Amino acid sequence: MTYADLANALRSAMAKQDTVAIENTVTEFQPADLAEFLRHESTEVCLKVLAHLELTERAEIFGYLPMSLQFQIAEEMTIEGLAQLLSSMESDERADLFNMMSEERQTSVLKRMAKEEREDLRRMASYAEGTVGAIMTSNYCSVPEHSSVEQALERVRKTAPDAETIYQIYVLDLQHRLVGTISLRELILTKPSAAISSIMTTELITLGPNEEQENAAKSISRYDLLAVPVVDEQARLVGIVTYDDAMDIAEAEATEDILKGGSIGDLEGSFRDASGFTLYKKRIFWLLLLVFANIFTAAGISIYEDTIAKYAVLVFFMPLLIGSAGNAGSQASTLMVRGLGTGDVQMSDWFKLFSRELAIALALGCTMALAVSMIGAFRGGADIALIVALSMVAVVMMGSLLGLSLPFVLKKAGLDPATASAPLVATIADAAGILVYFAIATAVLGL
Repeated sequence: MTYADLANALRSAMAKQDTVAIENTVTEFQPADLAEFLRHESTEVCLKVLAHLELTERAEIFGYLPMSLQFQIAEEMTIEGLAQLLSSMESDERADLFNMMSEERQTSVLKRMAKEEREDLRRMASYAEGTVGAIMTSNYCSVPEHSSVEQALERVRKTAPDAETIYQIYVLDLQHRLVGTISLRELILTKPSAAISSIMTTELITLGPNEEQENAAKSISRYDLLAVPVVDEQARLVGIVTYDDAMDIAEAEATEDILKGGSIGDLEGSFRDASGFTLYKKRIFWLLLLVFANIFTAAGISIYEDTIAKYAVLVFFMPLLIGSAGNAGSQASTLMVRGLGTGDVQMSDWFKLFSRELAIALALGCTMALAVSMIGAFRGGADIALIVALSMVAVVMMGSLLGLSLPFVLKKAGLDPATASAPLVATIADAAGILVYFAIATAVLGL
């Protein structure tokens, strides 16, 4: 059955209060699909559906739900039921939910959890949002350094059911320090009597729990890892970040940059679930700022009112020229912001990139100038054609170099280069383009 068929069948079974049909239908859903179904339902319906699942299935599906919905459902659960749910959830997911609860509810839940789980939850919840520690999981497979392959395999069999991934196994010394790794494939293919220390890899890629979370995604992508270990200052293994978590991080970071690129602040949760007032707050600041920035464009026009009065044909080319400046700047800014964001571009690359962009912008400007000069000649003669051509070269070069440089300036100032958004670059290029255009016009026409 398709997702739509299952969703309709589940709604029908719930409307009839057919317990057997509900239980049969929910088991046919993929966990991610059932979570998608619950996203569109009320908290009451979510609780009823989750009640028909085993605790482990409930915890898995809960992890797919948006944090806001997780919190709403958790608030309606009993303390006992919530404690059981948290005990079955992945360590990083339950830490996020735990941090959203009130202090009183946190205390009540912790009292009903086993000591080991309670200590793990407290530790995981202590890391700041946006750090590696906040997204890592403590559910991993590890083996002692001085064990044999046979002993290691037996340990893996015992710990695998609770581990998030078993394909990479971590080798620890007596102080719980990470000394090496070994793949499950190597473990299976090696003689049972061989020592783990003789086959483990000691060249390790690790992260600290207080590093920025995007470092985890970059490390996993760069070194093609299934997971990256997280160690404290004493090199003790405290958790791992898996590739699926890295994908979530990469998506979140890309979304944040895209929103900033559109002059919208960081949007918590999904766009679909955001309130109208939240979207208003996220958008109004930059819109107001850009409105006042456009005053400079109007001021530039007012300076050259006499020129415009004598040669009204110049107004015809204003949108074309300032639009070209903004478009060229937006292209350059987008390329630069993405390059800085992925690490492809470093601050030391500025002079090299500026020199290259100068040549590219000149070529772009000349090509566009050739195209518009013919329109200029048709509309106003040779002088207007010359003005439009020179202005096109100037504004395209100016917009391109501005779009390339502004992200570097913001990065140097300690700000997010994504703030050099297309609307911001276009607004600055518009104002400067007007001044350049009419300055060239005034000089060529001898006014």
